[in-house]
Amino acid sequence: MTSQASDGPPIRALVVPVTPLQQNCTIVWCTRTNKAAIIDPGGEVPRLLSVLKDKGLTLEKIWITHGHLDHAGGTAALKDATGVPIEGPHPADQFWIDGIEESGAKYGMTGARGFTPDRWLDDGDRVTLGETEFEVYHCPGHTPGHVVFFHREGRFAQVGDVLFAGSIGRTDFPQGNYDDLIASITGKLWPLGNDVTFVPGHNQPSTFGAERRMNPFVCDGALASARSNTPHDSLR
Repeated sequence: MTSQASDGPPIRALVVPVTPLQQNCTIVWCTRTNKAAIIDPGGEVPRLLSVLKDKGLTLEKIWITHGHLDHAGGTAALKDATGVPIEGPHPADQFWIDGIEESGAKYGMTGARGFTPDRWLDDGDRVTLGETEFEVYHCPGHTPGHVVFFHREGRFAQVGDVLFAGSIGRTDFPQGNYDDLIASITGKLWPLGNDVTFVPGHNQPSTFGAERRMNPFVCDGALASARSNTPHDSLR
């Protein structure tokens, strides 16, 4: 795969659903260098490596949005196979990472193992990929240590399980918090711009603008109603 022209898109992305839970593992790459990051390698590591080879990409980083099994279960195996550094999530998700092997046994993903990131991430951090850079936003609520990766020039975000097309992340897991999740979406994601295309942890991509218009949990109309009605149980 050849590098893109200087006036082409700075990044490209390919979604590869993995595991029985069909988690959206995302391969992103710098088009100038063909250096790639795999975001949330939940499993099926040989398949992911095959995709990299077919696309002519060189893996440079492993990025993790949060520590749930379907997002991080293949991280240790991918690190073993490639030696590239693991970046993310936020350290508040350490307990989820520590429980990956036990969760894997429960769901029949016996190769899943915990790991230690080479770099924990926090709000305001930046991560590099080839000749380009992504911004990191700490977005707790679904898990306490969830992070989002945002490429400003490309108007692209990988949001994990914070936000979905037409829905939001679950908050009934240990240390999940509904109010934190809504604050993460409205306070961290919406200011990035309505034109941002995002890949969620499951199902189809969308844009922040579309979700502000139509998502029944976080559209502008629903949030205005919630502010004027206490309690806002209808949104939970």
